[in-house]
Amino acid sequence: MYIKNPEEIEKKSFEIIKGNMKSPESFTEDELSVVMRTIHTTGDYDYENIVRIQNGAIEVAKRLIESGCRIVTDTKMALSGINKRTLEHLGCRVENFIDRPEVYEKASLQNTTRSMAAMDMAIEDGVDIFVIGNAPTALYRIGEHIESGRTSPGLVIGVPVGFVGAAESKEYIRQFETPTITTEGNKGGSNVAAAILNALMYMVYRA
Repeated sequence: MYIKNPEEIEKKSFEIIKGNMKSPESFTEDELSVVMRTIHTTGDYDYENIVRIQNGAIEVAKRLIESGCRIVTDTKMALSGINKRTLEHLGCRVENFIDRPEVYEKASLQNTTRSMAAMDMAIEDGVDIFVIGNAPTALYRIGEHIESGRTSPGLVIGVPVGFVGAAESKEYIRQFETPTITTEGNKGGSNVAAAILNALMYMVYRA
């Protein structure tokens, strides 16, 4: 016999995760929800040690989500991992700019990555929440715009994965007063970024 009901599977998974964490009591209830969902997504208990939540990020996120915010991702994978049904119920909108012709053109003209050009375009249009899971250059670009005063996003979820600039880009974004949810080191990914946003949305609405 095995569990077949999806809700029961998820409930049991989170019970197991919490039971195997070293110190779940060190987190608030909302923080624990975020951390456990990153563990659930990756199967990696190290996320208990590396998730960083700064500057009232969760409370800010809940207010933005409740108000029907605009969200931009760095990758289509992050976009696909976000729960669209919940997003629709909340009246929020999520977009990805990476494949737009003008992004290709701008990246080529400026000799930058498409991720950087996509963030430039998103900032020009106005964004409440950035969800960055793959591209350190995207996170660096957001930080540069914050530093210059060209943008002041409500929340940055910044968890790019990799070995070239990933850890450093997250350290860079953490230096600002912007509410952020990040990871330390090279771990992360589009699936983790989407999981964090889903955790935040489920705090506001759960279908």
